Amino acid sequence: MDIKKWHKEIMVDKVIEALNKRNYDAFYAPTRKEGLKLVMGLIPESTTVGLGGSMTVAELGILKALENGNYELYNQYNPKIPRGEAIELRRKSLTAEYFVTGTNALTINGELINLDGVGNRVAGITYGPKNVIIVVGINKIVNSIEEGIKRVKDYAAILNCKRLNLDTPCVKTGKCTDCDVPDRICNHLLITYRQRNKGRVTIVIIDEELGF
Repeated sequence: MDIKKWHKEIMVDKVIEALNKRNYDAFYAPTRKEGLKLVMGLIPESTTVGLGGSMTVAELGILKALENGNYELYNQYNPKIPRGEAIELRRKSLTAEYFVTGTNALTINGELINLDGVGNRVAGITYGPKNVIIVVGINKIVNSIEEGIKRVKDYAAILNCKRLNLDTPCVKTGKCTDCDVPDRICNHLLITYRQRNKGRVTIVIIDEELGF
């Protein structure tokens, strides 16, 4: 018996059961390839699709698939577009038929923890887009809300600041100092306990490490 695999399967089963009780549609994919196929199968062609900032979405290949497919994609992260257009695309994403994003952490009890810089991602998760798809690497699963918040502040936010080349203390020290600087990205904390509207939010857990 593969004991590690056994333990992982028990954990994922518990998370999916908890998510279903909290009114989410939850699925599991054992590989990136199957995760990509599952997610893309949820999005009809010729529909509008918005994005929340997510390394997981990019690493899984969803962003590339959307760019190459028959979709009206609101991609504010395209480096070729001017800042004003990017801001407008963020607004459009909040009225899209489908909104695709990741999450900073997912508790074993089915709670979502997200910490945003601008707030468009957490806004899309809570209200606006008709359908929300959240992709989660197995590395994002934590035991509690407190552990999830700590994970975001002490790990994910620091790596994202470094990735974006921001002028924050954590980029210099590798540690969160709860800074108050213009480039701070830890501005909007969202803890989602439950989804009220059944069928609006789908969560796909992939059995691989994805994102930060």
